[in-house]
Amino acid sequence: MAATGLITTEQLENFKNIVGSDFVLADEENLHKYGRDETEELLFLPEVVLKPGSTGEIAAILKICNREKIPVTPRGAGTGLSGGALPHLGGVLLSTERLNKIRHIDERNLQVITEPGVITEVLQDAVKAKGLFYPPDPSSRGSCFIGGNIAENSGGPKAVKYGVVKDYVLNLELVLPNGEIIWTGANVLKNSTGYNLTQLVVGSEGTLGIVTQIVLKLIPLPKYDLLMLVPFASLEKASEAVSAIFRAGFVPSALELMEIDALMLVSKMVDSTAVPVNDSIEAHLIIEVDGNNLDVLMSEMEAIAELLTRFDAGDVFFADDAQQKAELWKLRRRVAEAAKSSGYTIEEDAVVPRAELPALVRGVKDLGKQHGFEAVCYGHAGDGNLHIRINHPTIKNSHGNAEMNKVLMDLFRLVSQLGGTISGEHGVGLIQKPYLDTVFRQQNLELMRGIKRTFDPNNILNAGKIFDLT
Repeated sequence: MAATGLITTEQLENFKNIVGSDFVLADEENLHKYGRDETEELLFLPEVVLKPGSTGEIAAILKICNREKIPVTPRGAGTGLSGGALPHLGGVLLSTERLNKIRHIDERNLQVITEPGVITEVLQDAVKAKGLFYPPDPSSRGSCFIGGNIAENSGGPKAVKYGVVKDYVLNLELVLPNGEIIWTGANVLKNSTGYNLTQLVVGSEGTLGIVTQIVLKLIPLPKYDLLMLVPFASLEKASEAVSAIFRAGFVPSALELMEIDALMLVSKMVDSTAVPVNDSIEAHLIIEVDGNNLDVLMSEMEAIAELLTRFDAGDVFFADDAQQKAELWKLRRRVAEAAKSSGYTIEEDAVVPRAELPALVRGVKDLGKQHGFEAVCYGHAGDGNLHIRINHPTIKNSHGNAEMNKVLMDLFRLVSQLGGTISGEHGVGLIQKPYLDTVFRQQNLELMRGIKRTFDPNNILNAGKIFDLT
């Protein structure tokens, strides 16, 4: 692996010849801009930022970097929370932001072909205009890129009913670390032809290749959705209610948990009074159902509300119109931003079987008391995915901090004991890397390393993410 500072003047000129001088950036302002993502308060400067505009340009860049063993860090919108887009080895930061076209919406086959630099919400709106639906909707959907969603196998609130990104990816155009270009599969709904390279690449965090075109499955857009907000006197009771909803036979299109501290932080930031806050409430559930029969949906909501009275739920608030729905979703989607700006800089996204959610919440609160930090919990309760934001009085980054690493090791051991794993949708990147052995045997990790070596024998592409090659 090349060390920082070894990109030569000749190589810079070669990069300029490939992408154009305007898209080769090495000034201090841009190096700092692209040296961060949304992970904690970390900064790693690349040596140069490249903004290719085509698959061919990416292939040419990787051929040079592979030959010269220059580290390459792929980057989408920089909204990641695990350090996956941080150029911690220096070298080249390769931004996909110019690959931002929706190539084709195929209404006959319910598919869309898109480039990776398209913002997720832009893609959703484009297919919605044709009566179609792409469900994965991470909280950062208004700014994150489809390519980043592929890299992390993103989910979001709709995952509880509709699944995550992997459930919609049919085929990928991929530039391998040596510059070769392949398609990983076929634009079909069933494919038992050889190993499933498409699904191997989804969630691989940019360590196996750079995705340049994506074929996604679409579904018809549901005609109606209903939303309600349910307060609970106890955070644990709210968590217990989640499993009860599914055991009763209901499948909401979203089921989100927000504890009161998180709600207070985001309500203050966006200056919202949409949700009344008082001392008797510890948590809220946001529950959405969708479908094509409004009467059926209304009956479901009434039945769910009745069920929740067994868990000390307070008065249910039903969103009456699109504006009220949008206000509630705004609060949920911006809670991470509000928490980080208030000092909760360390975020984990552990996931457990949904019935174990109360035990996980309990464990988080106990760890906070033991180690002197505050924690707020929120997230995709419907699939057991809890986002845990930590505000420690002196420690703002878990990365490289021995004290915080011990705390998180205890957390992830609990997660493992509960039958869960350490990341539901944010990925491993740099941040979760030290904890992989809490959920994997060494044999598992060696198999993954073997796959990485096969794709990237010179270890140039997002090296040091997920695991180190030994």
